[in-house]
Amino acid sequence: MDFFVIILNMSQRIISFIKGEYYHIFNRGNSKQKIFIDDKDRDRFVKLLYLCNSNKNIRFREDIIEKEINAFEFDRGQEIVSIGAWVLMPNHFHLYLTLHQGKTLGKGEKDKIENGVSLFMKKVCTAYTMYFNKKYKRTGTLFEGKFKSVHVARDVQAKYLFSYIHLNPVKLINPNWKEEGIKNKKEVIKYLNKYRWNSYKDYMMEKRNENKILNKEDFPDYFSTKKIMEKEIFDWLMFNQED
Repeated sequence: MDFFVIILNMSQRIISFIKGEYYHIFNRGNSKQKIFIDDKDRDRFVKLLYLCNSNKNIRFREDIIEKEINAFEFDRGQEIVSIGAWVLMPNHFHLYLTLHQGKTLGKGEKDKIENGVSLFMKKVCTAYTMYFNKKYKRTGTLFEGKFKSVHVARDVQAKYLFSYIHLNPVKLINPNWKEEGIKNKKEVIKYLNKYRWNSYKDYMMEKRNENKILNKEDFPDYFSTKKIMEKEIFDWLMFNQED
């Protein structure tokens, strides 16, 4: 998390979210604690990325579990934000998003345009904290304060961020890859193709429910094919390191 970072005051957010602009959103567990203990935790958070991106108030137990339906088949209505990339790591997560281009607001909700990102993040983090605290019989905050945000203003930032998010899981098999570089790309690609908890598979055109989380049409088409994706995510990281 050490690139083009904007320092935020914990009591006041510096960045104002503007429709048509792009943002890197991230947060981690309080005191760097793990926020995903097992795959059930990761699965719940991923489903919340889909369900909470809605102008509806969705209750996971009543609307999904008790009705025994697939979360990704739920009619969530109008999205709040558009998600271009995401990744879950043991103690943190990253999102690349913008306000949804087709967002329409009801009467009396005009003031929510600028707050769409904050509203989405509040819904996701609150719902997940309630789930996590109940499951592990704990109380209190789970995340380290408010989520952090970086305005992605240039193409070079966007391409680097896209690569950074999708290569984040490499730290799980090679913790020092950012300092030492990636020595075996084939091994990394093989690992990423098996890693379920980011959007890499979706850009590799794998058919799965998680495809519905993304709104690719609201983001520049930097990596239009699988071949370009596999090649250029590495190139952009190396470009940044050399620069």
